Amino acid sequence: MTIGFSFRTAVTRTAVSRVAARCSALCVAGALAVAPGQAAALSGNAPGTPRPTASPAPSLYQEGTQARLRAGAPGVPEDISALSWLVADARTGDVLAAHDAHRPLPPASTLKTLFALTVLPALPGGIRHTVTERELEGIGEGSSMVGVAEGHTYRVADLWRGVFLNSGSDAVHVLASMNGGWTSTAAQMQAKARALGARDTHVVSPDGYDTPGQVSSAYDLAVFGRTGLRNADFARYCATVDSMFPGNGSPYGIQNTNRLLTGADGVERYPGMIGIKNGYTTNAGNTLVAAARHGGRTLVVTLMNPQAGGGFTVYEEARSLLDWGFAAAGHVDPVGTLLDTRSVPAGGSEARPAASPLPHDEGIGWPGVAGIAGAAVLGAVSVALALRLKAARGPRG
Repeated sequence: MTIGFSFRTAVTRTAVSRVAARCSALCVAGALAVAPGQAAALSGNAPGTPRPTASPAPSLYQEGTQARLRAGAPGVPEDISALSWLVADARTGDVLAAHDAHRPLPPASTLKTLFALTVLPALPGGIRHTVTERELEGIGEGSSMVGVAEGHTYRVADLWRGVFLNSGSDAVHVLASMNGGWTSTAAQMQAKARALGARDTHVVSPDGYDTPGQVSSAYDLAVFGRTGLRNADFARYCATVDSMFPGNGSPYGIQNTNRLLTGADGVERYPGMIGIKNGYTTNAGNTLVAAARHGGRTLVVTLMNPQAGGGFTVYEEARSLLDWGFAAAGHVDPVGTLLDTRSVPAGGSEARPAASPLPHDEGIGWPGVAGIAGAAVLGAVSVALALRLKAARGPRG
């Protein structure tokens, strides 16, 4: 397309250059004003990478404890020994406080939250399945088991209760086999994590067993927990305190290993506790994704590998963070946000959450093109008007 202009008087090349230069600056400013996000994408400042001093890196990517307390807000607990932790509002996704939220660490069985998010939609509870010997092969030494037996027929709902309550790796192996196999399920989980915007997670073993290279983060685990609470089956399983599990002879009782939910082993039950998932391995230490509801507000807390106390320290530190979170809500400014995953299909793993940042290798998309193009047109019009005004005044001298 060619745009022509008519001039009543001649305009010198120098004058045109001066005016064009001034208007070009206006064009750039207009483009940045109309599409700041697109401008950031063009500048190469992807989320999590160092940024200019005028736009510091997001707090959640910084080391140490991050909190923005208003006047009168309770202080963040100072006795939390977990290597990484996070407290977030489950409804809004606002992160109230965090410590090394994106630090990659072994997740242990809390990775089963991602397994459930990935496989639950494909394997609803009513399906009946007879377990084969091959499906129980390859279970890691020392793995937690619920007692799945070869040749026995189970409802898938029984297997899911074995996963959520007893953290049964044998149940995970059977479900993964039904889902296409161990390796395929790990790949699907990896894709699901990326679709949810969880970029710290690398899946090797779907049951969370200690495997070289397998990591997640407090941030990613909070994303998985928050997303899971929106799935009715996930929410029901993770909140189940106890159940009966089919045995070879007769059913036997199983109990959730999340002590904040059950109040077992001398750990006081946390009021309003919803669930979600705890874990332990030698390399990961104790890990926990927990959610509780008070007065219409639901908080999600994640902790990874407390360094003090014994095996139940993770629950007491979670209690402290939940108490603080409920007391501080409304008195702190968010230090970040959990990505909105509502646009990710329940059974899909390819869609990107609407609020997720653009990956490093993707462009700005049609909204960005439209914004920048609009700013460019505005700038062109400005140039045209400036030149016509200049021509109307005539040459100086």
